[in-house]
Amino acid sequence: MTDAILVSALYRYPVKGLSPEPVERAELETSGYFPGDRLYAIENGPSGFNAVAPRHQPKTKYLMLMRDEALARLRTRYDDATATLTVEGHGEPQAFRLDTEAGRDGLADLMRQFIPESLRGEPRVLAAPPQYRFTDSATGYVSLINRASVTAVEDYLGAAIDPLRFRGNLLVDGLAPFAELDMVGQVVEAPSGLRLKITKRTVRCAATNVDPVSGVRDCDIPWTLDARLGHRDLGVYAEVIAGGALAKGDALRRVG
Repeated sequence: MTDAILVSALYRYPVKGLSPEPVERAELETSGYFPGDRLYAIENGPSGFNAVAPRHQPKTKYLMLMRDEALARLRTRYDDATATLTVEGHGEPQAFRLDTEAGRDGLADLMRQFIPESLRGEPRVLAAPPQYRFTDSATGYVSLINRASVTAVEDYLGAAIDPLRFRGNLLVDGLAPFAELDMVGQVVEAPSGLRLKITKRTVRCAATNVDPVSGVRDCDIPWTLDARLGHRDLGVYAEVIAGGALAKGDALRRVG
């Protein structure tokens, strides 16, 4: 493992289960989530989510790639200033103001048309209240994917694997394959003074079997990891213990 860990890409996922957005730079707050990440989720029938007293819900309560791979065929982009989500890939491009009831209802209606066979009940777009996000893990503040680990999976499968299958916020270079799994408890620091504490390994699910461009379920990554390594882990979650900026190209150094 090298001393420097290079941030090769940054991504956010404004709506859970929908497409990623690359970002060049982000300002992370202490104890906060990755900016603009998992701000919304689309409920697949009643989930029991309470915006007044939010508690983490299993991802199976929402539309998500693990079960609903057709979502990968949609291309979305989110404008923070207007809370507008633009969706392409199902008829003409459509735009929805997610800070309005009409906009949220419009996105839910698109899901009724696009994946009716996936719905267990009425879809409903949920907005995350302050200090909450629709992450897979209750403590999943920022997710980090080691590109060398992805390359190892490519070697196992004998096929190219898009790192975006793992839906991480940070893609990093400079680590040996799966070295990130041994970093739990360690702290890394960005040039800005931002500090991330690695808190847990990420257990991969069937969402990683879905090609993020075609929406085709074309491999079995969790099973492959288990067969080769005896576990299904790739990537880690981190907590922001000191806020600051993070940019593509930054070198992270281990400080603890």
